[in-house]
Amino acid sequence: MSTDRRQFLLQTSTLALLLTTPMLARGATILSVRVWPASDYTRVTLESDQPLTATHFLVPEPPRLVVDVNGLELSPQLRELVGKIKPDDPFIKDVRVAQYAPDVVRLVFDLKQAVKPQVFNLLPVAAYENRMVFDLYPAQGDRLLAFMDREAALHGSPAPADAAGAALTSPSARVAQAKPDSLGDWISQHRAELDGTSPSRQPETLARSGSGRRHESAARQPDALVADNSARTRNSGQPMRRDRRPERSVLLAIDPGHGGEDPGATGPSGVHEKDVVLLIGRHLRDLAMNTPNMRVMMTRDSDFFVPLWMRVEKAQRANADLFTSIHADGWFTPEARGASVYCLSDGGASSVEARMMAQRENASDAIGGIDINSRDYQVAKVLLDMSTTAQINASMKMAGPTLKKMGSLVHLHSRQVQQASFVVLKSPTVPSMLVETAFISNPEEEARLQTPAYRRQVARSIFEGIREYLATNPPLARRRTLV
Repeated sequence: MSTDRRQFLLQTSTLALLLTTPMLARGATILSVRVWPASDYTRVTLESDQPLTATHFLVPEPPRLVVDVNGLELSPQLRELVGKIKPDDPFIKDVRVAQYAPDVVRLVFDLKQAVKPQVFNLLPVAAYENRMVFDLYPAQGDRLLAFMDREAALHGSPAPADAAGAALTSPSARVAQAKPDSLGDWISQHRAELDGTSPSRQPETLARSGSGRRHESAARQPDALVADNSARTRNSGQPMRRDRRPERSVLLAIDPGHGGEDPGATGPSGVHEKDVVLLIGRHLRDLAMNTPNMRVMMTRDSDFFVPLWMRVEKAQRANADLFTSIHADGWFTPEARGASVYCLSDGGASSVEARMMAQRENASDAIGGIDINSRDYQVAKVLLDMSTTAQINASMKMAGPTLKKMGSLVHLHSRQVQQASFVVLKSPTVPSMLVETAFISNPEEEARLQTPAYRRQVARSIFEGIREYLATNPPLARRRTLV
């Protein structure tokens, strides 16, 4: 090859590289933008065909979050973000999008309150390409405190009082007083009221009009807890306690699986697991809340993603007595059908299918998206390895009658309680089970899951199993321990 030819090829290659470099720098294409508002936190996701980089900073007055995304040009997909902010979003008031520099798009989030943002990237997984995620958490207070505030407001728990007897609007109001463990203080001070054993608390009754019907105000509160239901208890067919000790209320943690970015399994007609299990969870909540001496907390009450470790932490921090995670199986073939109940295993999985099911459910964090570099996650990894044999044994005792009750109402996929290493069941102290209510990948069972009657039937079977377990395994009074 002549010297002139080699020099020509070198010059043209250099020119081609120079021409394509700007295209590479600005070559990322936004595929989708999504917003997941929730009372716990709001998530904003930018999905692109290439990884994105960004810088961000906060402006205090008025509160704003400014994000500069590099290597982008303003596109119609990015402009869609403006219309996806909902009026009831707890954190974002509005968003503005503009081309800040030739290869930088600036997003300005006008905020309703101060936030603590977490910004991180997720590699392609499942059906998703590259994702840049903005999680906006409240800047003040503990996320678990905020969760307990909402539960107290939902279920009509009385507002706590300070040392002088002045009522505080919510448990998180104590954060401003710099108490080392305001949630623990509030729960310990008001445990008797929450358990319905306070001598100063008069039995609550539903007000009735002269015609014997409930007043309209009571009818609008389906979740209201009625403390004095002795007549209904006598007529409900529940086993009678032989001792005279006052019953302690049971706090049931209900965990509808998946949510938000993580749809879970998807049926042949496009029904998402995350949607049907939330509806079943609400039916189960209603059954429990209308039962004497039983209270409920839900790890999520709307369509947003909760990491697996945070589901466990919520139950631990709320001092839950029982934990039930609700799911709907997906399988490779549409023939698989029926319900199953799973517990944690302290060794290997009880079957190949159980191991594969655990692997699928444990992938939820990768699909839903978590910041693996956050301190909270690193601490949770340690705590999730502290599950005990006693916890697993108690879980099996709860799962057995639940499986039996489900078998009397719905078809069972397995007639034995299965065990595997499900992350969401790794609570060190709370008996926990995971209920696969049906195979959503089966066309017939997907159709059943869309009917309210079947969802109520499934919730009823889970509830009856829990109630049978509690009849012989009443919760012990125990001190609240923080994790």
